Amino acid sequence: MKITTLLLFALGAGLGLAQTPPPAPLSNEPPENPGRIDPALPTIFVAGDSTAARAKAPQQGWAVAFAPYLDLTKVNLSNRALGGRSSRTFITQGWWEKLLADVKAGDWVLIQFGHNDASPVNEDPSTPREKMRSRGSLPGLGEETQDIVNVLTEKPETVRTFGSYLRQMIRDVRAKGATPILLSPTIRCEWKDGKIERGGPHRRWAREVAQAEGVWFVDVSRLVADAFQRLGEEKVRTFFPKDHTHTNEAGADAVAQQVVAGLAGLKEANFARWLAPAGAALKADPIGWLNLPEPRDPKLPTLLLIGDSTVRNGRGDGAGGQWGWGEPLAAHFDPAQVNVVNRAIGGLSSRTFLTQGHWERALTLLKRGDVVLMQFGHNDNAPLNDTTRARGTIRGTGEQTEAIDNLLTHERETVGTYGSYLRRYIREAKAAGATPVVCTLVPRKIWKDGKIVRANDGYAAWAREVARQEGVPCIDLNERVAARYDTLGEKAVEALFADEHTHTSRAGAELNASIVAAELARLAGAEPALAAFRPKN
Repeated sequence: MKITTLLLFALGAGLGLAQTPPPAPLSNEPPENPGRIDPALPTIFVAGDSTAARAKAPQQGWAVAFAPYLDLTKVNLSNRALGGRSSRTFITQGWWEKLLADVKAGDWVLIQFGHNDASPVNEDPSTPREKMRSRGSLPGLGEETQDIVNVLTEKPETVRTFGSYLRQMIRDVRAKGATPILLSPTIRCEWKDGKIERGGPHRRWAREVAQAEGVWFVDVSRLVADAFQRLGEEKVRTFFPKDHTHTNEAGADAVAQQVVAGLAGLKEANFARWLAPAGAALKADPIGWLNLPEPRDPKLPTLLLIGDSTVRNGRGDGAGGQWGWGEPLAAHFDPAQVNVVNRAIGGLSSRTFLTQGHWERALTLLKRGDVVLMQFGHNDNAPLNDTTRARGTIRGTGEQTEAIDNLLTHERETVGTYGSYLRRYIREAKAAGATPVVCTLVPRKIWKDGKIVRANDGYAAWAREVARQEGVPCIDLNERVAARYDTLGEKAVEALFADEHTHTSRAGAELNASIVAAELARLAGAEPALAAFRPKN
């Protein structure tokens, strides 16, 4: 059968998943660039599937809506995305080779696949030919292969994993002196209990490949899910006129805005140099560089951590030798039983974790039966108002407030007490059906008379008081960890820190995590709501 006929069979559905109803038939040739290509300019190429590709109304892909946000006098845009393709078939059908032939040094290649990779590797021969796709990749990131006789092409083929195809694309782009950037897939308009689906395993695998290969990654799934969650189900459904995967023009624009925000948020990428005024007006994603996790399996109960750098430092990768205790805590749980999701962010107080939108984003991940483990205090003692961080809270647990003109955000703000912010987290976690657990702040490495200084007249005492008032469990990390340090002595404790007195080394983080795990085990035996969160050791 001629290749054009074969391609038409593969294109006919343009599916995001096998059960998606087919959209209007698409062209056999992907669009190049709407307008001229200036060889003197860098080019942004898009390799992807129907969620990015040009389509017929009412369907439209985000990479079409992406163009108005770029200054096309400074950069070219070449959208090579093609409906119905997976990472595998984009390569095996020759579309990747065609794209790569036009790539030059200094270009960017945005790579986004996943929806069609979940399709069958090879259809049953009894499948009607017009429904054959044979486009799925093997799940995962390894080097496993499967030899088949492709029922569509009628030729032998060695099928590889999703990760393997992405790695090939990364290597090929780098060999041309260009920059590969992985994007997680767009999300489907699937809602449950008022929350939108946040993507499947291909999202996680794309992230993990990017980490392993050292390439930039834009978590489009997270960005779009967060934006759509704010818009609400009723509005978002208007973006999907035919099925739950493919957007119309308005939906494509909403997704494109998040892609722009994600690219603009990449540190050191300098994407802003290529933005038109419409693109420059969009707020860059402030947290993409942090590589924050989400539940691996949304069906499992989740232990969600919120806090500051003593819980998660930077990207959670040990940069500068500094680790928060939330990273090694995950090793104390069976990943087949519990998700451990560390959403703590360095430099924040109980106030700025809220005002910068991190709590709102964390709440979207919560479901009934989850647990929220919170630890704040180290940064709450900072100034209420300044031009650098403006993160301090009013001391104590009362309801006092202070209205300020925030010198950092240039907005009017009413600042509350440390205790008032903890109460808000506790009450909103309960409203989401989760169980809040308060942790007192881990102690600093400050010695007095041979013992670690406690915070019993400050944030530790206030955290305990709020937990008692709200009737929720409290893990007194300030006392438990300090007591362990006292026993170890100054010389041994020195090796547990990676800076003067606040941020722990890996060994220090593991020690603190073991104390948290032991306390959770104790609570799990006494609190029915925590029974599912008993550590494995």
